[in-house]
Amino acid sequence: MPATPPIRYRSPEEDSARWLSFTRRPGDIVISTRSKSGTTWMQMICALLIFQGPALPAPLAELSPWIDWLVLPEDELFARLATQDHRRVVKTHTPLDGIPLDPDVMYIVVARHPLDMAVSLYHQGDNLDRARIRALTGQPEPQGPSPARPPLHEWLVDWIDWECDWRALLDSIPGIMGHVGDAWARRDEPNIRLVHYADLTTDLDTEMRRIAAGLAIPVDETGWPSLVGAAGFDAMRTNAETLAPDTTRVLKDRAAFFREGRCGRGAEILTPGELARYHERVAALGPPDLVHWLHHGATA
Repeated sequence: MPATPPIRYRSPEEDSARWLSFTRRPGDIVISTRSKSGTTWMQMICALLIFQGPALPAPLAELSPWIDWLVLPEDELFARLATQDHRRVVKTHTPLDGIPLDPDVMYIVVARHPLDMAVSLYHQGDNLDRARIRALTGQPEPQGPSPARPPLHEWLVDWIDWECDWRALLDSIPGIMGHVGDAWARRDEPNIRLVHYADLTTDLDTEMRRIAAGLAIPVDETGWPSLVGAAGFDAMRTNAETLAPDTTRVLKDRAAFFREGRCGRGAEILTPGELARYHERVAALGPPDLVHWLHHGATA
């Protein structure tokens, strides 16, 4: 039976159809995440494992580009990837059902507590130069001034109740549950790995070893501490100029991309009643084992 063709995900800034033009190689690593769920962190971990040293040979976003992003011209993107003679790492915010799945390619899906992801997404919105993004993607200028953003608490409460087609709004709660739920259903496949942001935060050394084993990359014990150190949140924020995903200068402040990185901030903002409403929504959108993992981490 022929494979089911990938679902096409589109937004003003992304188009998953680009994956159909991407020539894959055995050993390629694809990182699939929701926004602000540890994408750049996982790119850095994989790059450190591949190059076996804390100093990367080029800015991270050049070594590990975002396939779907319309800001980067397609011909330029694929030409750059074709010249790479090392094991390649690419990123996407597209769920696995939207990209071609190849048994010789490794797929890593990183998940984060949805409330923490939402708080980071809110702050990331303030750090984007949207006028530049519109210019780079050919979007028209808005008619009239944009409405003022509500305060974080108000925005988060509204976000909890967003109702939508999850494939049309991937950063909504339905979108998060759809993206991670699709990967969760595939987690026993040999070339798919699930990683939780909280586990990286709690024990980076152990998680990096698990990732290295899954990618069949030997661990050099003599250099291992320097790799773990370079992957730490503070080290990445210190090196934001070369590690932030900003080859086209769409971030107002690269250091602000690595804003805080801690777990539990989302739940702290909500009242008990609002938190209960959040749990009610998530429970309706995914199986109990997935919901438990999303909220607590621990290796999937």
